[in-house]
Amino acid sequence: MRLATWNVNSIRSRLDRVAEFLDRQDIDVLALQETKCRDDQFPFERFDELGYEVAHLGINQWNGVAIVSRVGLTDVELAFPNQPGFDKEAGESLISAPVVESRALGATCGGVRVWSLYVPNGRALADPHYAYKLEWLAALRESGARWLAEDPQAKIALVGDWNIAPTDDDVWAPELFIHKTHTSQPERDAFRAFLDTGFADVMRPYAPGPGVYTYWDYTQLRFPRKEGMRIDFILASPTLATTTKDAFVDREERKGKGASDHAPVIAEFTV
Repeated sequence: MRLATWNVNSIRSRLDRVAEFLDRQDIDVLALQETKCRDDQFPFERFDELGYEVAHLGINQWNGVAIVSRVGLTDVELAFPNQPGFDKEAGESLISAPVVESRALGATCGGVRVWSLYVPNGRALADPHYAYKLEWLAALRESGARWLAEDPQAKIALVGDWNIAPTDDDVWAPELFIHKTHTSQPERDAFRAFLDTGFADVMRPYAPGPGVYTYWDYTQLRFPRKEGMRIDFILASPTLATTTKDAFVDREERKGKGASDHAPVIAEFTV
């Protein structure tokens, strides 16, 4: 199984690129983030023509997650258990279904439980959105731990845009992010908690050391200057991780006109 995750930064703007990527990389399952459209605006027909089933969760022009699969797509869930929402007016996070954002979508594809995740950005360390981010991650980790406790052999992939650079090797200039989000110790601790639970960052063994990034801001020529961050991940459960054959970033998709500011992460499993 070739599984990929990609913050596409608007599926309608990059539909042709996504279609070409699926063919070029022979992708079986693709998790998308920041689709930026409602369910009724998602281009289901194009994926159907390509032989893929789609599950999508989109409420408005913000956020939005999808799973695209040609190896089956069943047991769709629109949120993980106790997923916090965010009340923009009150400026606080809530465990309440009416305010849960379109940030998590789960489905079983070819025997693997795939979660497409768009972790809250956090904005700033003093912003209520930062506390929301940490609560969101804690709730997801609790769910992940429970899934593994219930079935230690479960094949689970937690994939997407995590909005965290977990080590200094994952950002081009750590000193520029002191007292900012994405590299703060609480965020890094939250990411580490998933690894401590048993999930594995499957790409790291294939791309050790600094300079391997998945995101480059559009401003200040970040991409050609190689000033990026590694914030997109495929975290695999223990059983799934042992089947990893390869994992890499497709930097080609960050090049050219109309590219997303993220590149896809791809992993191949022998499931």
